[in-house]
Amino acid sequence: MSHIVHNLIARGDARVVAGPVEAPVRHQVEGDRNFGLPTALYGATVAGYLGFLLVVGSAFANPVLAIPMAIFVVFIIAGFGVPALWTRLAGNTSAPQTLGEFEVRGIQTHTGRLAAKDASIQVLILPVLLVVWGLAVAVIAAIVT
Repeated sequence: MSHIVHNLIARGDARVVAGPVEAPVRHQVEGDRNFGLPTALYGATVAGYLGFLLVVGSAFANPVLAIPMAIFVVFIIAGFGVPALWTRLAGNTSAPQTLGEFEVRGIQTHTGRLAAKDASIQVLILPVLLVVWGLAVAVIAAIVT
């Protein structure tokens, strides 16, 4: 490849362009901190995870499970609470979509645009399956004992 470049330069066919202009250093990155989904979708996700813990905690009520269940609840609240605090940081001018905006626009993902129905299914599939699984395990445990 270098012989091609040298031939272009020797014939005078190479185009010389100016070097890139250095961009000023930015110390604050501007970004959307709300993740693009409506708040109700996050609330439904948290409700699903906490519902699973409620089902399992009720089905296998035991004083030994109190501390692990409390730890799980704290982790779930922290896992969704910290990002919720990010959206309220100073300098964040973006706001989450309303449910109406979400239904009209959907959401842009790495692999393309998703309709609201498809994005909701992707977000809620795990919490819903966990609740169903917890109910199934509770029913099996009640039948066996």
